[in-house]
This record gives sequence, C-alpha cells and structure tokens, in this order.
Amino acid sequence: MNARELLVRMLQQLLQDTQVLHQQGAGYFSCIPIARRYNKLLGQARELSAGTSGLLGTFEDAPEADPKDPAEKMKVVQGIRIEINQLISLLEALAEESA
Repeated sequence: MNARELLVRMLQQLLQDTQVLHQQGAGYFSCIPIARRYNKLLGQARELSAGTSGLLGTFEDAPEADPKDPAEKMKVVQGIRIEINQLISLLEALAEESA
C-alpha cells in the first residue's frame, strides 16, 4: 500500500470519527482536534501531490477554533467533513490518473 492509499484511509477514518462526534451532539466535543488532524493530513496530501494537481490549492487549512455555540460547532464540523470528502475524491482521482 502506497502513501496516497494510506492517506485516503486515514481521511476516511477521520470522516467516520466526525460522524460519531456529530451523533453525540455538538455540545460534547471540541472542534480543535478534528481541525488539527485534518490540517496535518491536508499537509501530507500537499507533499505527496506536489506539482501534480493545482486543485490542491483550492483546499485551505481548517481554523483551529472551538466555538461555544453548538450550532457553530456543527457548521465547523460540517465544513471539515465536506473538505475531507473532496480531498478523498481528488486523491483517488490522482491515483487513478497515475496508474
């Protein structure tokens, strides 16, 4: 298994972890660990795909903030979930292209 495949698996696991937190309710968790892990995985994706796709430039680091309002927490997590799905799609497409 290559580094890109490992990264996709880690992103998929992070997506599952965010789903578990979402089910527990926004008042019970902090957004900071999710954002930090996403940012680290995004950084790895940038390193792995340097020069192969300008689309990685469309991804931004998630803010490492923890809103107190549960509705705002849900917005942060929802945004990260969308970015994770998009990043997975891009990495899988790049893998197919290079195969």
